[in-house]
Amino acid sequence: MSDTLPAPDVPAIPEADIVRVDPEANTDAGPHDVSMETMVELCKRRGIIFQSSEIYGGLRGAWDYGPLGVALKENVKAAWKRSMIQLRDDIVPIDASILMHPRVWEASGHVDVFTDPLVECRNCNQRFRADHLETDDDGSLICPNCGSHDFSAPRAFNLMFRTFVGPTEDTASQVWLRPETAQAMFVDFALVQLTSRQKVPFGIAQVGRSFRNEITPRNFIFRVREFEQMEMEFFVRPGTDDQWHGYWIAQRWNWYRDLGIRRENLRIRDHAKDELSHYSKGTVDVEYRFPFAWSELEGIANRTDFDLSRHSEFSGRDLSYFDAERDERYLPYVVEPAAGVDRATLAFLCDAYREEEAVSAKGKTERRVVLKLSHPLAPVKVAVLPLSRNEKLVPTAREVSAMLKPHWVSQYDDAGSIGKRYRRQDEVGTPFCVTVDFETVEADRAVTVRDRDTMQQERVGIDRLVSYLDDRLQLG
Repeated sequence: MSDTLPAPDVPAIPEADIVRVDPEANTDAGPHDVSMETMVELCKRRGIIFQSSEIYGGLRGAWDYGPLGVALKENVKAAWKRSMIQLRDDIVPIDASILMHPRVWEASGHVDVFTDPLVECRNCNQRFRADHLETDDDGSLICPNCGSHDFSAPRAFNLMFRTFVGPTEDTASQVWLRPETAQAMFVDFALVQLTSRQKVPFGIAQVGRSFRNEITPRNFIFRVREFEQMEMEFFVRPGTDDQWHGYWIAQRWNWYRDLGIRRENLRIRDHAKDELSHYSKGTVDVEYRFPFAWSELEGIANRTDFDLSRHSEFSGRDLSYFDAERDERYLPYVVEPAAGVDRATLAFLCDAYREEEAVSAKGKTERRVVLKLSHPLAPVKVAVLPLSRNEKLVPTAREVSAMLKPHWVSQYDDAGSIGKRYRRQDEVGTPFCVTVDFETVEADRAVTVRDRDTMQQERVGIDRLVSYLDDRLQLG
């Protein structure tokens, strides 16, 4: 690197304990704390995530989020927005329409190149992505359904869902459900820059739904046909893009680490040249060690000026930026961190899962399943548990619950033994349980606070309970 000081619009790359691997790194997950089958079962049992329209047999690649799943997913998005928008002055949000002018997708290249290789097994008539199938020693594809080697020739299959606007269904009224949220940030670049009075370098961010007609959706919510994305397009002066790319790699790595992902389950993998997307100068994946394999959690791409250039060409609008301080006009380059909400949610769930030996109230050793979610992500922050449904306990327990609700998402739980309720809260990742007992109402006006991770219990007066929890809930 040069000994001269960087230009003002070139960042210092943050410190990060990054693990970086080459493009051909082994993807074998090895032994894991949880299997996908166990995770799917836990999510269904606790109403976190379950099969869409299950009473009709379900729809492949479609999943519904239950009450706790909605809370978890919203917390993931809130943590991303806090990091990307709230704590920064150089990124602004938009919320763009899912339906866009069809020329957008011609300009972006999605109509021509957003395809996967589709093959059909001639024996069982099932269809698969050719690049996802295993091969034998001779390199022949193997059907995972019937074991046949007899496949049709691969053909390009466009992943975009098409629909129609207006009363007629013809090519003139055909539009696409967006396969990514990024393009809106490019076509709106000039207007957002003007109205927000931002100067390059700056970013545009949004969280929203995207749709991809995946040939073989699989692995629970990892690969689905309807999903949410958290994408940010950061517009920079050409020549500073490599430094900004490195900056955002470190930033995004630190975000996952700060939210509790263990370092041994996270890595940065560079894309090989023949793997790069048509728009990319350089891309890395933030990969997580899912139970089934190391796989992409987030992509961070240097898109150069491809998108603004193409939309300028196709629309006839000038999308260049005039840099008054440098007295020059240019098409900004773009660095794009693009993450999936659903994949991030799955990674946080898998990483938080533990099976431990714990001592029950009766002194017996038993198995405890616990989700050690970071506090900002936990769907419920505090659970209030009366020792029983005794009429002496309920009013005080309700009082405590009402006192906590304005401060945090809390849950009142009085069904079953206190031990079972502790286990239930452990399984959904609740950091603290507050127990109201007879001593509370008859003697000291204090409650027992139990820590999820250490299982230690402490007696705390009701009058100082809010401040006690506030000191221990690490939400910032």
